[in-house]
Amino acid sequence: MTALLEIEGLTGGYQDTNVLFEISVKIEAGSLLGVLGRNGVGKTTLARLVQGEIKASQGDIRFDGQPMGNQPAHARRHMGVGYMPQTAMVFDDLTVQENLSLGSSGKPPDLYFDLFPRLAERFKQPAGTMSGGERKILSFVRTMIEDTKLIILDEPTEGVQPENINHMADCLRERVAEGAGVLLCEQNLNLLSDVADWFLGLDSGRVTMTGSGNMTTRKDLNSVLSL
Repeated sequence: MTALLEIEGLTGGYQDTNVLFEISVKIEAGSLLGVLGRNGVGKTTLARLVQGEIKASQGDIRFDGQPMGNQPAHARRHMGVGYMPQTAMVFDDLTVQENLSLGSSGKPPDLYFDLFPRLAERFKQPAGTMSGGERKILSFVRTMIEDTKLIILDEPTEGVQPENINHMADCLRERVAEGAGVLLCEQNLNLLSDVADWFLGLDSGRVTMTGSGNMTTRKDLNSVLSL
């Protein structure tokens, strides 16, 4: 069976400087890969390479059995790849409603208003009037409702209250149960332990740990963050 996402020997970074080196990993449909590591180890670079925002210097990325090659980000979006960046998550000048209406939505956003009522309260207000954590939630929900097969999330819980992080976990489990594959770059070990089927630990741009969700201990995860 072909994996939804296959990464083999991926090396890349910014201009002439490589940040990641020879990364190989797979994500099956209906599973979540948790990528963890300290700040600056290459998590965001991995997300941006898969999403197509930056180009790899070597290695292969295959999505749904097809090589992505040098496909730009917008082409990968049409292929079924969704992306929530760590920064610049929303359009501040647009209202919450307008932000949620961008792109091709598979679900109505109000399905998430019971979990995240602040979105309903601010529905007609500019996203820029919201706190950083609220804007993270807005970006997260926008990513959840998109009609995509692969979801890439880069530090979605940064600045988000614990109760809402628990709701994020529920949303992720739901999308995985529906058959989506998820690449979650995150430092929140509670969330990762709760939702990940597989783990990939990074340090200095290289893989330092891999393991399944039911065989990887909290001690294993902490060791990656303490390298």
